[in-house]
Amino acid sequence: MSKHSFQTEVNQLLDLMIHSLYSNKEIFLRELISNASDALEKLQYLTHTDDAYKNLEFTPKIEICINENAKTISVIDNGIGMNEAELVENLGTIARSGTKGFLNNMVGDKKKDSALIGQFGVGFYSAFMVAKEVHVVSRKPLVEESHLWKSIGKGEYEIALADRKEFGSHITLFLNDDEEEFLSHYRLSEIIRRYSDHIPFPIFLRYQKKEYDKEGKETGEKEQYEQVNKASALWRLAKSEISEEEYKEFYKSLSHDSSDPLCWVHTKVEGGLEYTTLFYIPQKAPFDLYRPDYRSGVKLYVKRVFITDDDKELLPTYLRFVRGVIDSEDLPLNVSREILQQNRILANIKSASVKKILGEIEEIAKDKERYKPFYDEFGRVLKEGLYGDFENRDRLLNLVRFSSSVNGEQVSFKEYKERMQENQKAIYYLLAQNNQSIGDSPMLERFRKKGIEVLLFDEEIDAIVMPNIQEYEHTKLVSINSKEADEEFILESVSAEEQEKFKDLIATFREELGEKVEDVVLSKKLVSSPACIVYKDESSIAIKNLMRQMGQFGDIPEGKPILEINPEHPILIRLLLCNDNHKNAEYAHLLLEQALLLENGTLKEPTSFIQRMNRILEKSI
Repeated sequence: MSKHSFQTEVNQLLDLMIHSLYSNKEIFLRELISNASDALEKLQYLTHTDDAYKNLEFTPKIEICINENAKTISVIDNGIGMNEAELVENLGTIARSGTKGFLNNMVGDKKKDSALIGQFGVGFYSAFMVAKEVHVVSRKPLVEESHLWKSIGKGEYEIALADRKEFGSHITLFLNDDEEEFLSHYRLSEIIRRYSDHIPFPIFLRYQKKEYDKEGKETGEKEQYEQVNKASALWRLAKSEISEEEYKEFYKSLSHDSSDPLCWVHTKVEGGLEYTTLFYIPQKAPFDLYRPDYRSGVKLYVKRVFITDDDKELLPTYLRFVRGVIDSEDLPLNVSREILQQNRILANIKSASVKKILGEIEEIAKDKERYKPFYDEFGRVLKEGLYGDFENRDRLLNLVRFSSSVNGEQVSFKEYKERMQENQKAIYYLLAQNNQSIGDSPMLERFRKKGIEVLLFDEEIDAIVMPNIQEYEHTKLVSINSKEADEEFILESVSAEEQEKFKDLIATFREELGEKVEDVVLSKKLVSSPACIVYKDESSIAIKNLMRQMGQFGDIPEGKPILEINPEHPILIRLLLCNDNHKNAEYAHLLLEQALLLENGTLKEPTSFIQRMNRILEKSI
């Protein structure tokens, strides 16, 4: 027997389980049955596709056994099983990046922690909510060797050789003293019917039933063995045959989410192409939503036979939060991953499925109160679709939202257009150069003065996707930093007289700032601010900032800002009148740093800025 330590993240999750932060303990049975069903699906697939398994005697089933005397519950399947390495990988490790950060969000608030556990998906570890010790004996088909995995859920587990004759897994839970309610076959039957009735394999409950004579005297016990669930693939049933509660419970079993789904779309297509789909939209984003190694939430079946749950091609990546099932009648059972990626049948199913899902999101969007929490969770990933899904770009443009310069609220392009001024020619936007707030940018001053709304592209994803969007419903999208905005805004140009008046001051600024700037120019864009910075190519600068935030420093060239100064601002007028080159040079740096600070939220050399500010304050007192 060998001893192993749990991965740190597993220890943290087990600690939460054992201390009962998860209030709905009965779902441990749903989770273990769901895992058993997955094991059966994987072996069923091999019996159809792998010659080595085609002669295997295999009648898939799940057994739940109660032993009142030993105070144990066993969950037994004849599925794919696990070898020693798989026991370590599957039961000792949470092999998903990002788990550590996710678990660190759990802070001891029972209600919050419970929701987070549910969002993560409790799986096998939920057994420790009701058990003081768990044993797993498992054997793979076509292999003689079996292994025992056991643990009390406190830092370590042990693995040893076992003597299991049948393939599959036998999980035994040694219940805590205060969890004896789960030794009742009535209680377990009720739990199975509530949570696992849709499992497409028969679930049998084995227990001892007391027998009595005519006078009511106990005469002994007789073993009972009965099927508890319907064992029908829920998605194959007609909508009229499925209750709302059954839809919800199927989602929870499929996703390991403890919350109800926000909504679902159930579609059956017949004719030239036959398939069934059932898609769910969660209320909360899965914790790995923004991880490159996220887990696909959609299972693919062919004629009810499970094929894969690890194919990210079943839906576009921007819909990776969707959970559900695709069941095709036309794909071959032995379809490979390579064939899936190029298969015309699946491509048609995918295209139609995306339209159905977007249609459901459009229905949600009709209700602002309902759409806001959805968009807070999934709006950023929807924007990713604008970059690659050209077929549905117009629909996605109607679904995305942006902050408004008027009130800071999230608005759609449609709402913006409805509020445009009579002679306004474009939808104006300001692209953030970083993830700081841009609502106070000096660039907005002239627009606010004229009462023109500006959309604030203030999310990191906006820098990547929005420069590729040229118009919305035949109305141009124009950056307020662009020359086009100046022309369409009928911006008053800097006069030749002002250019001459500020010529020497600008020359001093250019000489003093040197390589720090691309140029120094006069501008009429500003109202109350003395200066601002702009970039020749604002989108490339934003993308470079995003790459830096992601740790991709590489050979990213440093973008130089253009310093624009306001010839009507009192500071610039005073500098012009004082005719002191030393003071003007000092203020050149100060105005640039002030503009950079307002634009970026940080400075590369804050100490120099503070020292300069102190010198100027000292002289002014």
